Amino acid sequence: MRRLAAELRAAGYKVIETREPGGTPTGEKMRKVLLDSGTAALAPLAEMALMFASRAQHIAEVIEPALAAGSIVLCDRFTDSTEAYQGGGRRLGSQVVRELHRVLCGNLQPDLTILLDSNPGASVSRARRRNKRTSRAGHHAHDENRFEQETRGFFARVSDGYAAIAKRESGRVVMVDARGTPAQTHQRIMEVVRRKLKG
Repeated sequence: MRRLAAELRAAGYKVIETREPGGTPTGEKMRKVLLDSGTAALAPLAEMALMFASRAQHIAEVIEPALAAGSIVLCDRFTDSTEAYQGGGRRLGSQVVRELHRVLCGNLQPDLTILLDSNPGASVSRARRRNKRTSRAGHHAHDENRFEQETRGFFARVSDGYAAIAKRESGRVVMVDARGTPAQTHQRIMEVVRRKLKG
């Protein structure tokens, strides 16, 4: 996302980079609760409610003002992730996620969603290594490993959830092969984004 933002800025666009859960001071507090392995007993419905609370604040405080100012907003994860993780992974179903998005988020939809297609096992292993590195380096006093401790079955359901969204929302969601080098993946992303900006 940082590389994409840099290229867009170099081309003259105003760009805001943000992430979920989090993106605001209040949202970052919720992120700590949601991702810290110390909250492993968090109920699935409570987890989903916190995701949407963080997102509603994020839309009001960051996303809508940035869009109104003419900026491109790049967000690492949005409601599709809730549908995949809580709807699929936690077995809460897609319908409740989509209804909450309609009610709490005004049904705000991205113009483009890039779904990185990679080996789920490799992705989880990479995330675990990253979280261990940042914890050791003291970047945060808490860990962000709660989801990475889930089972293979959980991540298979998440992967299936993303695939179902991509099929249903084919006009918005573009799957990008992320199995190559970071440079190759970035090039593929740039091709998709350039096509979208020209359209």
